[in-house]
Amino acid sequence: MIRARANFCYTGVVTNQHEHIDKPEPRWQALLAVLAVGAIYLALPRNLIVGPIWLLPTLIVVLLIPTVISHRTGKRSLNRALGTIINGITTLALIASVLLLVRALPSHKESPLELLRSGALLWLTNVIVFALWYWRLDGGGPTLRHERKEFGSTSFLFPQMQIPHDERAQFECTRWRPRFVDYLFIAFTQSSTFGPTDAPLLARWAKVLAMIQVFISLSIVILLISRAVGVL
Repeated sequence: MIRARANFCYTGVVTNQHEHIDKPEPRWQALLAVLAVGAIYLALPRNLIVGPIWLLPTLIVVLLIPTVISHRTGKRSLNRALGTIINGITTLALIASVLLLVRALPSHKESPLELLRSGALLWLTNVIVFALWYWRLDGGGPTLRHERKEFGSTSFLFPQMQIPHDERAQFECTRWRPRFVDYLFIAFTQSSTFGPTDAPLLARWAKVLAMIQVFISLSIVILLISRAVGVL
C-alpha cells in the first residue's frame, strides 16, 4: 500500500510539464560534508587512525578536484565513479577507526573524556558518510535526478511524497525533491533512533546501507556505555 501510494505521488506528476524541476541540485552541501569528514579525521586521536594522519584528508582533497571538474564539464560517468571512490575511502576509514576504538577500549589508555570525544566524532562521521551514500545513490545520483526532473525520490518515501497531488501547493511542495540536507536528516535520525523515522526505506540497497550504519552507530554507543559503567 505504501509503495502504491509513493508511486502515485511521484510518478503521476511527471506528465505535467509545469511541475518538472528545472533548477540543478546544489552540490555545495555535499562538498562541505566531504570536507567535514576530513576535518573530523584530523581531530581524532592518533591511535584511532590507520596510516599517516594526513593521508585521508589529502586523498579527499586530491579526489575532490577532478570530481568538481568532471561535474562542471559534464562527464557524468567519471563524476559518479570519483564520488563513489571518495565515499568508499571515507567508509573504510570510519570502519577502521571504530575497530581501533574497540581494540583500545580494554587497555583503558584513553581517559573517559577523551573516549567520549572520540566516540562523538566517529558517530558524527558515521552520519555524514552514510548521508553521502544516500545522496549519491538515490535515483542514480544527483546528475541523473536532475536530468529526469521528477518529483520526489525512488528509494525513500519522504513525507512530501505522501501529500495528495491537489494539496501540494498548500504545503509548498509542488516541485519538491530531496536535497542533501534531507539525506543528512535520514542518516542523523537513523543513527539516533537505530531505525527509520519519517522517511521509510523503499530500495533494498538503502536498507542494507541503513543496517550497516545503525550497526556502526550502535557499536559506538555500546562501547561508550560499557566504558562509562567500567569507570563507575
